[in-house]
Amino acid sequence: QVQFVESGGGLVQPGGSLRLSCAASGFTFSNFGMSWYRQAPGRERESVATITRSSGTTTYADSVKGRFTISRDNGKNTLYLQMDSLKPEDTAVYFCKRTIYNDFWGQGTQVIVSS
Repeated sequence: QVQFVESGGGLVQPGGSLRLSCAASGFTFSNFGMSWYRQAPGRERESVATITRSSGTTTYADSVKGRFTISRDNGKNTLYLQMDSLKPEDTAVYFCKRTIYNDFWGQGTQVIVSS
């Protein structure tokens, strides 16, 4: 079965960095584009970054451009999100997902940016 296990979240101070990982299983990882989403309290779930299956193209939300970097290791079936210069408004639960409609979601990993 298709599964996503997000990890790497935690508490970090403003200006700090964090790297999130998404371990995927149950499908051929290299055949799918992947995205990171996040959901903050009182906000709808939003797309943060997207990467094509061969890493040729990446797309970012305006709010994270220049600070976040999405990458993938197809040999390890793993998606990454490097987050630098973190701000309190980045506080959210972060999820990974294939770039297809009505796909499965994992449980997410919580990121809290606070002093």
